[in-house]
Amino acid sequence: MKLSGAAAVRYCAAPDPARAGLLLFGPDAMRVALRRQQAIAALVGPEGEAEMRLTRMAGGDLRRDPALLTDALRAQGFFPGPRAVFVEEATDAAAPAIAAALADWRPGDAALVVTAGALATKSALRKTFEGADHAVAIGIYDDPPGPEEIRAILAGAGLTGLPDDAMEALTVLARTLDPGDFRQTVEKIGLFKHGDTAPLSPAEIASLAPATIEAGVDDMVALAAERQAEAIPRMMQRLAGQGVNPVTLCLAAERHFRALHALVSDPGGPGAAIGRLRPPLFGPRRDRMLAQARGWTAAQAEQALSILFATDLALRSSPRVPAMAILERALVRLAMLRTR
Repeated sequence: MKLSGAAAVRYCAAPDPARAGLLLFGPDAMRVALRRQQAIAALVGPEGEAEMRLTRMAGGDLRRDPALLTDALRAQGFFPGPRAVFVEEATDAAAPAIAAALADWRPGDAALVVTAGALATKSALRKTFEGADHAVAIGIYDDPPGPEEIRAILAGAGLTGLPDDAMEALTVLARTLDPGDFRQTVEKIGLFKHGDTAPLSPAEIASLAPATIEAGVDDMVALAAERQAEAIPRMMQRLAGQGVNPVTLCLAAERHFRALHALVSDPGGPGAAIGRLRPPLFGPRRDRMLAQARGWTAAQAEQALSILFATDLALRSSPRVPAMAILERALVRLAMLRTR
């Protein structure tokens, strides 16, 4: 059986012990590992591995000894309780042994959890699980977590009953960070708010969120929009050291100033227009954009976009001047537009 979307998220959180096996596959090893940890913890409990009720084996071992898996599923543990067998990094070469083990599986045997990398639709391993009524296959991709999954992660860290603006900020953060980084950040926020009865605020979330290259790019563009020309060279040097591509930074600036132009050109004013921006802005980012819009006119925003379009063209034409120098000059010009 194949599961996806919210049904897949719910199943990983609470796998059916009456089903023989679960296949988790996808191109991102971290995302697959997080789902696998969640599923195994739900199957055997927090003490399952310490009580030797979890058996681990590599997918390559099954090719050399196909009976190894069936024996592990049937083996009886020393401690009472549910058992699981985890097969890591399986490939289609392990499909025959896994198919035989699933066919021989009986109630009372250990649950089987298999992880794999990206698998094509015609993969023998996928077909083995998707075609079995008592097994489940779940593909894990780069989709950001949905509201239900985010609430479950927050609940695990003791964060419940959050105000709407905090939930919006965390939703944006979940789309920005890798799954492992997001979980760690939520755990850090949970520890920070332990014993604190005050509502979690977007400002607290922003202060506890890890710094990312994307955040650095946003801060760089904001310096230009907020007329902080003197700070631009230092920030440019830092981003260059992180390996940020000048074209990527220029495109980010174009997106930002398009949004700024939309706000200052709207007949209803920036406050009315900001709710229509896509992707939406929440919390401190929304407040910062509104503050920027108050210092720009539509004509200045149009001039800024013209400078950025010309800079983008120059960056792509392989000039002799270093690309970062061209972009730095353009951003300083943007920062100086508001002083004229």
